[in-house]
Amino acid sequence: MTGELNRVIEQVSKEKGIDKAIVISAIEEMMHSAARRTFGERNIESRYNSELGEVELFEIRTVVDQVANPQAEATVDEARAKYDPEAEVGDEILIKLDTATMGRIAAQAAKQNLIQHIRDAERKQIFNEFKDRKSEVVSGIVQRFERKNMIVNLGRTEAILPEKEQIPHERYRQGDRIRALILDVDLSEKGLSIVLSRTANEFLCKLFEQEVPEIYEGIVEIRQCAREHGGRAKVAVYSKDSDVDPVGACVGMKGTRVQAVVQELRGEKIDIVPWTDDQAELVCRALAPAKVSKVIIDEDEHAMEVVVPDDQLSLAIGKRGQNVRLAHRLSGWKIDLRSDSEAEEEARAARASLNAIPGIGDINAELLYQWGFRTAEQLAETAEESFEVEGISPERARQLILAAREWVAKKHTDEEAAAVAAAQAAAEKAEADAAAAAASADSEVAAEGGVEDDAGTDGASVNEEEDAAAKS
Repeated sequence: MTGELNRVIEQVSKEKGIDKAIVISAIEEMMHSAARRTFGERNIESRYNSELGEVELFEIRTVVDQVANPQAEATVDEARAKYDPEAEVGDEILIKLDTATMGRIAAQAAKQNLIQHIRDAERKQIFNEFKDRKSEVVSGIVQRFERKNMIVNLGRTEAILPEKEQIPHERYRQGDRIRALILDVDLSEKGLSIVLSRTANEFLCKLFEQEVPEIYEGIVEIRQCAREHGGRAKVAVYSKDSDVDPVGACVGMKGTRVQAVVQELRGEKIDIVPWTDDQAELVCRALAPAKVSKVIIDEDEHAMEVVVPDDQLSLAIGKRGQNVRLAHRLSGWKIDLRSDSEAEEEARAARASLNAIPGIGDINAELLYQWGFRTAEQLAETAEESFEVEGISPERARQLILAAREWVAKKHTDEEAAAVAAAQAAAEKAEADAAAAAASADSEVAAEGGVEDDAGTDGASVNEEEDAAAKS
């Protein structure tokens, strides 16, 4: 080592962005590794001397009365004579080693060790820089492709954009600039890993945050977001200020703000809807541009039955079910879409099933229908203690449930009897068909035998006539 070591440390620290103390620690470790190769298994310590600009090596020995290990111990007399006149038993003395005696192989190994330490320190430095930048949008340059995964140069390091995190049908070439969301940052034995994403819902939210000042300032919030990357997205927004229209703020003048986001996403269509705490109303807004006629909520199943006009059904479903899927993801509710005509037909069938119960009456049947009962079987399966319908007393409820169970049991008995009768009729018909087929086969055989007998008789008559003619 020479006095230029100080300058080298400064240069490496600036170029790699690594703290000087880390570089010095790596150099000390490098020298310690080289010394162990040269001097063997001794108790050696390396220290960087900034005044001399070099790393000094010291062998540590313990002062003892009797030496058991010459490489680690020294007597009091020896220590006082050679190293420290005031040495006492139990003291540790430092013996400076000559670094010039280290060989070429040890120096090469030390160099590799230093490079590895600096690389590790650089990785840790970059990890500390990026670990707090998760969910942040960064810009980089496409470096290369590895098995359909995109390697992006972020400046000081590289990140990977996996195939599954890429928007379908997007095409990038080497050298193109790309923006993506930092999805994950991990430092392991294999090295530093930074994973990017362009398909995450949060990527869309961050793009709006960059384009819409009201979102950045916190006046407008994106309450929920749902995407089918590369196709369509729905965003529910809410304004904390009654004077600020959340949808208008996101759309911008002549649509400039939302168009900037659409352009970044390569034409992905974006629907912006105002958020509301009324979940039924939120589902109606999420199904836009389709109009909704009626919504029936099932709190227990966390589901909604949504009825739309017949001409709006295909619009509500969307291309390949895209619109209703996004509405489901945006609201978090299961959505069962029905047309008006289909809903009316189901309502007629449900009322007819309930009215078939003896003694139920039209009013009770309508009350049960409004509370979600659709068939007599559903009422029969209901436990009496859990039955709660406003407008029907517990005693009347018990009567209705018992009547429903009796009617359902009778219905099942009649259905079983009808099935048995139908099976018997089918068996009798099969037997009759088999008998008719057998009779037909016998008649055909008899007819064929009669034809053969006639042919034999005619032959005999001809022979007799020939014999008579010969005699005459």
